[in-house]
Amino acid sequence: MIVLIALGAGGIFMYLYLNWENKLKTKSDTDITYSQPQTQGQASVAIAGQPVDLRTAASTAVKSVVHVKTQYTQRAQYRNPFLEFFYGQGAGAPTRQVMQSGSGVIISDDGYIVTNNHVIERSDKIVVVLNDQREFPAELVGRDPNTDLALLKIKGKDLPAIEFANSDKVALGEWVLAVGNPYNLTSTVTAGIVSAKGRSISDPRKRKMSLDAFIQTDAVVNPGNSGGALVNTAGQLVGINTAIQSTTGSYVGYSFAIPSNVAAKVANDLKEYGSVQRGYLGVQIAPMTTGLAKQFNSNKVEGVFVAEVTKGGAAEEAGVQAEDIIISINKIKVNSVEQLQEQLAKYSPSDDLTISAKRKGIVKHFDIELRNTIGEGSLQQEIILGAYLKPLNNEMQKVLRINSGVIVTQLGVGKLQQAGVREGFVILNINNTVIKTTADVQKALDDNVLNGKFLVEGIYPNGEKAYYRFLKD
Repeated sequence: MIVLIALGAGGIFMYLYLNWENKLKTKSDTDITYSQPQTQGQASVAIAGQPVDLRTAASTAVKSVVHVKTQYTQRAQYRNPFLEFFYGQGAGAPTRQVMQSGSGVIISDDGYIVTNNHVIERSDKIVVVLNDQREFPAELVGRDPNTDLALLKIKGKDLPAIEFANSDKVALGEWVLAVGNPYNLTSTVTAGIVSAKGRSISDPRKRKMSLDAFIQTDAVVNPGNSGGALVNTAGQLVGINTAIQSTTGSYVGYSFAIPSNVAAKVANDLKEYGSVQRGYLGVQIAPMTTGLAKQFNSNKVEGVFVAEVTKGGAAEEAGVQAEDIIISINKIKVNSVEQLQEQLAKYSPSDDLTISAKRKGIVKHFDIELRNTIGEGSLQQEIILGAYLKPLNNEMQKVLRINSGVIVTQLGVGKLQQAGVREGFVILNINNTVIKTTADVQKALDDNVLNGKFLVEGIYPNGEKAYYRFLKD
């Protein structure tokens, strides 16, 4: 069972993320609970026979880790058709304010902060408290549920930004510190070692494009640590603390962090484009097994098996074929689907990389230019009014019996969220203008025919029709 958790007023609020093979669980089974390299810099080195000195790393890292407090409105499941007719969906339903908290990491001196998506998800209000107790209202720049990362911005200057380490060079057994705010205990530091890399913690049968290659450590992480820093002995960021393995919802042995190289790429994309620009190889892959190694003349079980190559995709055009065995990306070895996934997560469409693969026992090298989701070597930007939008595909149009529309795939802080729009909503009209593309949405907003007043009409995938009104600033 995968459970997203954040610390909330009056207790811990838990969100069911994934529940599978329940019937097979025994008393020894554990749950995954979302709790919330050492080459750069000079680390503190222990004298032979003495424990490693972590004092410098701890004192450096705590200055860069912040307390993230959020508030969102929870609306009761109550419908008043009369009020909804005049004032929109949800009108007249009683509400209450829910508070949560987690951690975040300052990554620039001008106020950009990385945290977990599940810390700020659904938030109407976000406040950041620095280590020196200064408080700032925070703006949500963007979020990426696929990696469970989000980027915030506060109006500060000369802030203590953390230094990034190269997470590819993190070594098993390396000392690390987890820094965060568990149970509202601010600036808490715990120590452990790196127990594994490229660790998968989700059900592979339900995995889509989400990152599932975590740094595993035995540093203590608890609810409220979500979004906090995992640092090396030089105080450099190697990961963003995200999950714990637990039977109780609290730490019992292992925690998991998103690698810093992935966090840096996601944060840069959210800052520059508003959404994450993912590069795709155009292959279907599978784990290597002893049987596959024998069948395809590999002298050992290594790499990732290419089960299928997308016609016209980046990999096919570079010469990669089905039944090849990918063993490295840009000279970094990959021995699992998760490790390959982690490496690709660092790149964008149009980025060039070199893949080494075995074919009938012979190693070949391929220079590849990555593509985007529609097979082009260009970046995509689809964020309007704080929401991620894309045109509705033909299949969904047939299901809903419509011939146009733009679907809300993700919601961030913005006018659509404030109006009550939920993810999955298909925008059909704005001020009686038919919407077919994201460009149509932007044009309808720019035309401003009703002096800043907008009526958005649409439908949800379950067939529910909805209308929303908002004022554009």
